[in-house]
Amino acid sequence: MAQQPTSSALRALALEFKSLQEEPVEGFRVKLINDENLFEWEVAIFGPPTTLYEGGYFKAHVKFPPDYPYSPPTIRFMSKVWHPNVYENGDLCISILHPPIDDPQSGELPCERWNPTQNVRTILLSVISLLNEPNTFSPANVDASVMYRRWKESRGKDKEYENIVRKQIAASRTEAEKDNVVVPTTLDEYCIRQKPRPQESEADMTDFYVDDYGDDLDDDEEEEEEYNEDDEDSGNEES
Repeated sequence: MAQQPTSSALRALALEFKSLQEEPVEGFRVKLINDENLFEWEVAIFGPPTTLYEGGYFKAHVKFPPDYPYSPPTIRFMSKVWHPNVYENGDLCISILHPPIDDPQSGELPCERWNPTQNVRTILLSVISLLNEPNTFSPANVDASVMYRRWKESRGKDKEYENIVRKQIAASRTEAEKDNVVVPTTLDEYCIRQKPRPQESEADMTDFYVDDYGDDLDDDEEEEEEYNEDDEDSGNEES
């Protein structure tokens, strides 16, 4: 039987999604695949300027577990991405998405793996960083890893890796045009100028909470009213 989503997971994802809509982060955009499902997002990652992936538009699906943020999500690229840390089926392999267990064979420390303080922002910023600096010590795509190391060691003279990436970038730009997305290609376009965030009341946030959260607030108000009534009765007795 499938595990049911926890209320804490619903709240966490709702708040994260709202935050990313109100305060976008440079390098990526997010939306829901289905407006009725907070546990599956579509992410568009833009290749960072001055890197090999500059001008790229890479779409991926992020799936969150029912007990998020206590377990990590998974990320699968829908766009073709030739990269040492992306499997041929598009699955992303990165330490931050691995459960925090002690696995000496992986070469990863538990502190490098997932923990509940991580969030979508930190995950996707790590993915963008990984585009520029792949981890070739434990590659998901061995062929891509070998090509990348040849490209780097030759200081760009060996063009095999670069040529594959550039073909994929060109294909991704066609996809961006279909989606009516303007891909940033300069640092000025890439960097988002943040607007001051308006002050929000607690009431504004309750729309993103599950129904039982509102019930908890009602219970608190009833307890406060009972407390006030007790104080009034006590005052009458003393008089």
